[in-house]
Amino acid sequence: QVQLVESGGGLGQPGGSLRLSCTASGTIFSLNVMAWYRQAPGKQRELVASITTFGITNYADSVKGRFTISRANAKNTVYLQLNSLKPEDTAVYYCNLRTTYDVWGQGTQVTVSS
Repeated sequence: QVQLVESGGGLGQPGGSLRLSCTASGTIFSLNVMAWYRQAPGKQRELVASITTFGITNYADSVKGRFTISRANAKNTVYLQLNSLKPEDTAVYYCNLRTTYDVWGQGTQVTVSS
């Protein structure tokens, strides 16, 4: 059974930075897409960024130029570097692994406030 464990997050200041990490454990098919989604209160969950096994990335327009997704395949880990934080980045951030199956992490809170 594949499990995702997220870390990082917390309180960040406007203009500041945070880093999220997500590590997958279990038997993982080598070809997959790892992604970060977020869900703000009262809003639907939305894709923030994704990255394929081969490093092809995709970003939501709202985070382009501010957030960077990366991965370490040998560690089954995906990272999300959040720079130039804005209050509207406040949300629960979820890690996702998609291959022949779809797995979600438990979520980690990111709050941007001065």
